[in-house]
Amino acid sequence: MTLVELIIAIVIVGIALAGLAAAYARANLASADPIASQQMLAIAESMMEEILLKPFAVDATPAPSRAGWNDVRDANGYATNGIFDVAGNKVEGLEGYALGVAVDQPILTGIPAGGALRVRVTVTHRGESLTLTGWRTQP
Repeated sequence: MTLVELIIAIVIVGIALAGLAAAYARANLASADPIASQQMLAIAESMMEEILLKPFAVDATPAPSRAGWNDVRDANGYATNGIFDVAGNKVEGLEGYALGVAVDQPILTGIPAGGALRVRVTVTHRGESLTLTGWRTQP
């Protein structure tokens, strides 16, 4: 192999590697951040579990704070910027996340009117959102 052939081979390999690196960088930027996605899922699952463990209905009066929730419906309309624990303490490191809860009574076939509640927990972070839907029925 001559010096000219060696230089040409090095240039071709360099161009190929640069193209691969550019394609990899573009694909990496376009994908969602998996750590943020997992964190959004963990936040949503935690809130969903907290809500669905409450009784179906205790009373029709909404609780003034999250610590006072005594049934599933009390969570309706709950929204925060930043994540807070049940006592209202801010969870450090999760300031960029927002959380919203909606509870409604859909009409379902085979279930008496008002016998089911649909709970939707939505977590957002940097323009991405994740929504979990859970169901609670009367025992």
